[in-house]
Amino acid sequence: MAGPRVIIIGAGPAGVRAAETLVAAGLVPTVIDEGQRAGGQVYRRPPAGFTRPAAQVYGADAAKAQALHARFDALAIDYRPETLAWAVRDQTLHIARDGVAEALPFDALILATGATDRLAPVAGWTLPGCYSLGGAQIALKAQACSIGARPVFVGTGPLLYLVAWQYVKAGVAVAAVLDTAPRGAQLRALPDLMLRPGLLARGLAMQVRLRAAGVTMAQGVTPLAIAGAHEVTGLRYRTAAGVERTIAGDAVAMGFHLRPETQLADLAGCPFVFDEALQQWRPEADRDGRTPRAGVYVAGDGLRILGADAAEVSGQLAARAVMADAGIASNARETARLYTRKARLERFARGLATAFPWPAQMAAATPDAVMVCRCEGITAGDLRDVAGDKNAPELNRAKALSRIGMGRCQGRFCGPAAAEILAAARGVPLRDVGRLRSAAPVKPLPMATRTAPTTEPDA
Repeated sequence: MAGPRVIIIGAGPAGVRAAETLVAAGLVPTVIDEGQRAGGQVYRRPPAGFTRPAAQVYGADAAKAQALHARFDALAIDYRPETLAWAVRDQTLHIARDGVAEALPFDALILATGATDRLAPVAGWTLPGCYSLGGAQIALKAQACSIGARPVFVGTGPLLYLVAWQYVKAGVAVAAVLDTAPRGAQLRALPDLMLRPGLLARGLAMQVRLRAAGVTMAQGVTPLAIAGAHEVTGLRYRTAAGVERTIAGDAVAMGFHLRPETQLADLAGCPFVFDEALQQWRPEADRDGRTPRAGVYVAGDGLRILGADAAEVSGQLAARAVMADAGIASNARETARLYTRKARLERFARGLATAFPWPAQMAAATPDAVMVCRCEGITAGDLRDVAGDKNAPELNRAKALSRIGMGRCQGRFCGPAAAEILAAARGVPLRDVGRLRSAAPVKPLPMATRTAPTTEPDA
């Protein structure tokens, strides 16, 4: 009897580990990957012909990245790279590649969709030369180029320091690393962060090396405006002591931690819960990644922002949940070990959330003239007008009245800040304004996309 038809979306740490676990059980999953090669964002592989050694691309995680790549490349699976998963409906995944759309029925779907930058608008962030932290990292890893000769990095979270250090190692003269998180927040997080002393030490060493490289470092800052008329010329910010300063630079990379990529989970019919610690919505799932929607499982940062190591663990647990639901036995002792490791990693992630909090007040206080939704040209003032004069009680009503989140990114960039602005204008908690509902296609499809031909049975 053939095994269940299992599809995994995403080939980052969670997706790779899920596929490996299923193959070990004798299954042949289909893996859908938007990237050219497996690895995801954290272990993104440079294109063929790049000569930078792995130690320069991945730093201390080089051996881990190479091992993950090698494991995936050895798997006997149906791998679909450069393929967009754009909709889920009625136990069917809709994909597209090279202008051809195809419908894949499944018995089990593992969503290992990862995360994207969590962004807060700043005056001038629409200028040429302004990037997200993830975009800046992709430019370096996948294109071997810098976003500028003297970039400024602003935001909060481990990625802020990691990408800045990767740029310094590549020979770029980084101007500054400006963190919105106050120093006290990191001190409060130490009990949880000490659960992984090696990783904590690596992060602290990164900050020391950035200072040694001559990079301006500051914590507790408030970014005020990205300077420039037609391109970035610097960044104006307020220090923790309340002093306004401007630092020169020809590019800005910004990001305020991460947000789960949840559109496909929404289209699959998964219910969502509000994560109080991270102040954002995520799919509801049990500790194995099993959602209340039969046949749909979630893993990695697409479920909850826990980092690459936790993503590997959750990928294995989701695969084991698929196996259990299909009546395929797995090692109970190994599952228990994974639970223990996941609990430890969750506590460490809680420490990161404490150390690098989302700047909710900054987002809520975005000046009226600042563009929030770049796709549709919606300002913070437009949102406040919708919240007040037009009486929009939640995000989807605000979307209908203002077009916020209707553009190419479908709220990935503007959604977090729009929610903060709407909640503050209404005087209600963030969770009360809800979340933007998803619509297919989750990312744009070419107008020329056609349906794959079907093979007719012989008469």
